[in-house]
Amino acid sequence: MIELSGIRKSFGVVDVLKGIDLHIESNELVSLVGPSGAGKTTLLQIIGSLTRPDQGSVHIHGTNLFALKDHELSRFRNREIGFVFQFHQLLPEFTALENVCIPAFIKGSSRVQAEKEALELLSFLNLNHRIHHKPSELSGGEQQRVAVARALINKPRLLLADEPSGNLDTQNKQELHQLFFKLRDTYPITILIVTHDEHLAEISDRTITLIDGKLG
Repeated sequence: MIELSGIRKSFGVVDVLKGIDLHIESNELVSLVGPSGAGKTTLLQIIGSLTRPDQGSVHIHGTNLFALKDHELSRFRNREIGFVFQFHQLLPEFTALENVCIPAFIKGSSRVQAEKEALELLSFLNLNHRIHHKPSELSGGEQQRVAVARALINKPRLLLADEPSGNLDTQNKQELHQLFFKLRDTYPITILIVTHDEHLAEISDRTITLIDGKLG
């Protein structure tokens, strides 16, 4: 469960978020939509604890994120939140398997355990035949599925995605959207997606609109 109360954020003289109150239930798949510059990515980064708000609080499953010390917050983020970005953010020198394992290594998992769980995820995502390929050897859709596997390796309860299908062709976009619903139905996970894709917004459990720093 996500609970935001009175979230405000400014950059210089520009008020980006102007008092956001938001409740998202566990296991919901929610799309966050709105025009460019409305503050969607900033809000997602605050929920993911990557950016601190100027005012307000963020509770995830009862934990007040910004009451945590920095090392506690980093640990919480690593274990409880998965991130999927528009441009994959895969490390080019590592294979698909190695990229997926990285958050598990940060968590402290052994190589044997990390690779076992990474292989299970890559198999679930139909990538077991591509585990030793580097990002440059993968298609855009395959790279994004590797990024999803990486986001899931530590079994987070929250998945945050920022325009995850923005650079994909129609077929890969549809496959990725269906994958999000499959994840929601397979794992105990809440999914919040920033998107401009109207179809994804329409089929989500709920759509939230952000305009001029306020929820519409």
